[in-house]
Amino acid sequence: MGGADKGLLDLELSRLIEHVLNRVQPQVGPIMISANRNQPEYRRYGFPVLTDQLAGYQGPLSGIVEGLQQLTTPWLLVVPCDSPQLPTDLAERLVQAVTADASLVAIAHDGLYLQPAFNLIHRSLLPSLQRYLEEGGRKLGYWLQQHQPSIVDFSDQPHSFINLNSPEQLNSFNAGANTRPKR
Repeated sequence: MGGADKGLLDLELSRLIEHVLNRVQPQVGPIMISANRNQPEYRRYGFPVLTDQLAGYQGPLSGIVEGLQQLTTPWLLVVPCDSPQLPTDLAERLVQAVTADASLVAIAHDGLYLQPAFNLIHRSLLPSLQRYLEEGGRKLGYWLQQHQPSIVDFSDQPHSFINLNSPEQLNSFNAGANTRPKR
């Protein structure tokens, strides 16, 4: 996105973060936003804004560490800010999977691809994640796979996982072409 803060980009008549919040808020209790810049803008939404405390850019895993450390519930639902159509039953289906499988992690699968940025993590995995980062690990999907995750089939709504990673994808989505971006 040319260095722009994706969550604050306009999509239709709202910002990307607003689309995500509108979809996730009915599904969960407390919400936290992970942001390493433009924190005053994100605070306007009325939720705690977490910033990475780990040195250097650690990627999304650093935000997950902060979320797990601040968590007041047993589970952390993780979603990206650039997916405005995330499933309205995401939390419910991930919870059903971890309950049925007695697992500590659930990951969405859109029918074609695993979607590791859409996951549910039990707070007991915080020490594992901290160790992984200390050892130089940075890949979210690889760390999640180490915990025998429940893989949750969302092939009935694959367009829910559209993520907007370029100005072209954002413009195309704004124009009504809300289909899965090419990989």
